[in-house]
Amino acid sequence: MSNLRRNSLTDWIADRYQNRFWAQLVSLLGPSLGWMALFFIGPLLIMLVFSFAKRGVYGEVNYAFSFDNYLQSLKSIYILIYWRSIWIAVVTTLLCLLISYPIAYYIAIKAPKKWRSVLLVLAVVPFWTSFLIRTYAWILLLRTEGLINNFLIQADLINVPLKLLYTDWAVLIGLVYGELPFMILPLYASIEKLDTRLLEAAMDLGANRISTFFQVTVPLTKVGILTGIILVFIPSLGCFVTSDLLGGSKSIMIGNLIQNQFIQRNQPFGSALSFLLTALVLILLWIGLRAGAKPE
Repeated sequence: MSNLRRNSLTDWIADRYQNRFWAQLVSLLGPSLGWMALFFIGPLLIMLVFSFAKRGVYGEVNYAFSFDNYLQSLKSIYILIYWRSIWIAVVTTLLCLLISYPIAYYIAIKAPKKWRSVLLVLAVVPFWTSFLIRTYAWILLLRTEGLINNFLIQADLINVPLKLLYTDWAVLIGLVYGELPFMILPLYASIEKLDTRLLEAAMDLGANRISTFFQVTVPLTKVGILTGIILVFIPSLGCFVTSDLLGGSKSIMIGNLIQNQFIQRNQPFGSALSFLLTALVLILLWIGLRAGAKPE
């Protein structure tokens, strides 16, 4: 009888603590999950419904289930825009990686400790200014009467101003400049944890600086590299402000195409393009994560 009472008391205490645990869990996660459901998942579901609808004559949405928007997005004119967006995002990511890795390595390993915080602050200083203002500043630099062309002409390096603005290369420059801090910070966080004794041991065993870098340093900082690639590639692929201001109508990217559809009140087609872009990003992200998870 006493054992039965003891077991029932134990079960009551366990149930009470378990209920308290779930109550605390709901109270902590409930507001954030509700916020996400209301302002993230909700709009996505609305766009999903719109993507299967049709645009009316006057821009209204006709809720007729159809795959026409997705079929229209596979036309050759849109495939070219997808391709331009992908190669610009890939080149932007590679340039950011090539520029950021030496900077992050110097700050984390070579720079004196008292200067590391200062150098990190300098790396994120561009965040203190609006991204739109920084993009407009590049217009002043790249336009025909801009500072770069004026300097080259006054230095007798060119006679006719170069066409720098409203090109794919102008978009590339603007994206690299804007996304560079997103590559530096994760690389710094990964390189800072690097045990330099491993580098010394590799060189003591006969490895030169190049082989030590590629066989020891890069694999040990793979997490930072992969994180930086994700943080740079995804915003670059969907960016529309930089390509709109620096590229003009000839350098339209997928982000500009989606923006234009909603401006022209073609929400169904714009929603379909948005979901195709989301699917493309998820596929590329999955491929990158699978490649990064492979054992050495």
